[in-house]
Amino acid sequence: MRIGFDAKRLYNNFTGLGNYSRTLAGNLHHYFPEEEYYLYTPKIKQDVTTLPFLNTPDFHMVCHKGMFKSLWRSSFIKQDLKRDCIDVFHGLSHEIPLGIDRTNIRSVVTIHDIIFLTYPAMFTAIDRAIYNYKFRYACRHADKVIAISECTKRDIVKYFGIPEEKIEVIYQAIQPIFYQMQPDVVAESTVRKYQLPRDYLLYVGAINSRKNLLNIVKALALLPRDMNIPLVIVGNGRKYKEQVLQYAGSHGLRERLIFINNLHDPDELQAFYQKARIFVYPSFYEGFGLPVTEALLSKVPVITSGVSSLPEAGGPDSCYIHPESPEEIAYAIENVLCDTAMRERMIEEGFRFAQQRFDVRGLTEQMYKLYQQIL
Repeated sequence: MRIGFDAKRLYNNFTGLGNYSRTLAGNLHHYFPEEEYYLYTPKIKQDVTTLPFLNTPDFHMVCHKGMFKSLWRSSFIKQDLKRDCIDVFHGLSHEIPLGIDRTNIRSVVTIHDIIFLTYPAMFTAIDRAIYNYKFRYACRHADKVIAISECTKRDIVKYFGIPEEKIEVIYQAIQPIFYQMQPDVVAESTVRKYQLPRDYLLYVGAINSRKNLLNIVKALALLPRDMNIPLVIVGNGRKYKEQVLQYAGSHGLRERLIFINNLHDPDELQAFYQKARIFVYPSFYEGFGLPVTEALLSKVPVITSGVSSLPEAGGPDSCYIHPESPEEIAYAIENVLCDTAMRERMIEEGFRFAQQRFDVRGLTEQMYKLYQQIL
């Protein structure tokens, strides 16, 4: 079987969509090395995470050298797919080439979320229109739609009218590194390198209004005075970050916020998780909630929102709060810090849940069987 991937995000995105693309392609190659894998991209960025795909001859990399890169990816790529005798093409991030359903090439598309419709304030009108066309087209014309959570599946049915039987829920496998704990001495070394305090809360993700960092900062102000624990923030942001900093500055909390920007090394990220006291993630909406699962696999207790897909990612033993309530967030932080028995239960049961539900081989086999099914 020759499997082609839209690899733009694999080679050029170093957060959620890129991680999904690299993890899926890498896992398929690991468990099913007898198949042929083609990675189609309009451009390439060399990074510690992309080098394995550039240096492994088993991955056939096809980089468009001409002009009109966007048109190539959205339509003209079909010529390359036919030349390479691709059996199945997988659009890893919401899109498939226009007209691929009129070829003999089967297609699959992964829909991660429909945030531009469920949280439209974050997007311009033109972006919403473009995304609406691309997502809707892909869902209607692909042979099969993959949703990365039951929440996303419900949204696809609700907003695009796609029949439920056309949609398969296949959870996102986590980056392989997270399935095995780092030696504590290695994690300690990373924490010292970044001069982090011994005890800290952790947030990982983009710094925007949907992710709701501001309410974590507001919760810090509500904690008892003797619970002066800092918050480590791994992620980038602009306007919303300024809003967070302004609030922190006016409430005497600026010194308790530690920002780490442009982190690409998964080993260092895993170390930050492992040494954190609590992972706090009160997002208003997620298609999946990858950082929640990364935290569980790193044996960190999780406080997150009881909305959208987050209970699917967090399992029965995470602590769920209402994202609009700093009071609930503060109360949860205090409880988890003070109740040792509850904290240990959250760690052990959360780890067990994540290992079972997001088993790498099982999820990879689901995807492989789907390819076989549509052929």
